[in-house]
Amino acid sequence: MRLAKIIELKFKELFNETPLIIRSPGRVNLIGEHTDYNMGFVLPAAIDKAIYFAITPRNDDDCVVFALDINEEYKFGINNLKKSKKGWPNYLMGVVEQLNVSGYSLKGFNCVFGGNIPMGAGLSSSAALEAGLAFALNYIFNFGIDKLKLVKMAQKAENKFVGVECGIMDQFISLFGKSGNVLRLDCRSLEYNYFPFNFENISIVLFDTCVSHSLAFSEYNQRRKECDEGLKVIQKDFHHFQNLRDVSIDLLNENKAKLNKIIYKRCEYVIRENERVLKACTALENHDLAAFGSLMYKTHEGLSKNYEVSCKELDFLVDLTKDNPHVFGSRMMGGGFGGCTINLIENDSIESVNKMIAAEYNKRFNIEAKIYVTKISNGTNIIDVNENEKA
Repeated sequence: MRLAKIIELKFKELFNETPLIIRSPGRVNLIGEHTDYNMGFVLPAAIDKAIYFAITPRNDDDCVVFALDINEEYKFGINNLKKSKKGWPNYLMGVVEQLNVSGYSLKGFNCVFGGNIPMGAGLSSSAALEAGLAFALNYIFNFGIDKLKLVKMAQKAENKFVGVECGIMDQFISLFGKSGNVLRLDCRSLEYNYFPFNFENISIVLFDTCVSHSLAFSEYNQRRKECDEGLKVIQKDFHHFQNLRDVSIDLLNENKAKLNKIIYKRCEYVIRENERVLKACTALENHDLAAFGSLMYKTHEGLSKNYEVSCKELDFLVDLTKDNPHVFGSRMMGGGFGGCTINLIENDSIESVNKMIAAEYNKRFNIEAKIYVTKISNGTNIIDVNENEKA
C-alpha cells in the first residue's frame, strides 16, 4: 500500500473525516556547495522521497498533529505557541507562527503526516515538513499566498522558531521542484531557471557514510568567517562588491598577496564553484552528462583540498567511482565531515555498483553504508491517493 494511502487511512481512523492529501519532497543538490551563503548559485532538485500530509481545517483554535513514523500525537493552540522539547512539533508551530505574524486569520487543524525521507542523510526532511504544512494551510484556508512568500515563511519558521540559521535553498526547491528538471537558483536575487535532467537511463544514488564528525558545525561557521574575511580585503579597493560571487578568479589572483594562504583557498573554491554551476547548466542544455559529471568530480576535489570540508570516508567513496564507466559523476553533498556522496549511475549497473561500494566501504571502515536510489520529482503538491497528482 502506498504511503499516502496509509496516511489517509490513519487520519480517517483518528478524526473520522476525509482529508486533503499533500506531498512535500526532500531534495538533493547536484552542484553548488557552500555557495548559498556567499549569495551564489545552487542547482538542486526535488526527489521522489517525501513527507505526506493528511489535513482538514477545524472550527476552533486547536491543532492536533500526529507523526505517524513515531506514532506520536501533539496538541497546541494557534495563539499559544511554545517550543516543545520533543523537537519535531517546532517545525510545524514555526509555520503557524509565521502565518500569525503575517496577519493571516488562521484557525486550528487536524493533521497526520509521515514520510520516507531518510533522516540524517542530508535530504532536507525539515524543509519538506515546513514547506508542506505552509502549502497545506494556505490551501485549506484559502489565503492565496504565492509560492515565493510560502518559501520565505517556511525558511523563517526554521530560523526564528526552530532556531536553525538555514539558507533558503531547501524550502525553495521543496516548493518549486519540477519533475525531470533541476533548478538553478540565484541565492541573492532569488531568480531561478529550470534545466532538463531527462536522462532516462540514469538515477541519482546517494551513498551514506553513516558518519558525522564533530567538526561539522564549528568548521561550517569558520568557513563563513573565512569567506567574509577574504571579501573584506577585496572590498577595500572594490567597495561596490557585495559578495564573493561578484569577484572573478582573475581579480582574486591579483589580490592573492594580500590574502593568507587559507583565505585564498576558501575564496578560490567558492568563485570556481559558482563558475561550475553555470558550466553544469550549459552541459545539461547540451545533453552532455559526461561534462556534467566531470564538474561534479572537480567540485569534490575543491571541497576536499581547498575548502577542506570532506573527510576520509567521503573521499574514499568518491574515489571508488572514478574509474567506473557506469558512474558519470560523484561528489560529497552537504555541509561536510560526513553525510552522503551524490552519484549519477546507469540504471542497469546500479545493483553491481552498489554491491561493490558497500563491500569496499565495509572492508575499509567496518561500516555498513546506507544506499538510497532517487529520481527527480515535482515540488510540493496536492495528490489523490487513488489517482495521479492534481497540482
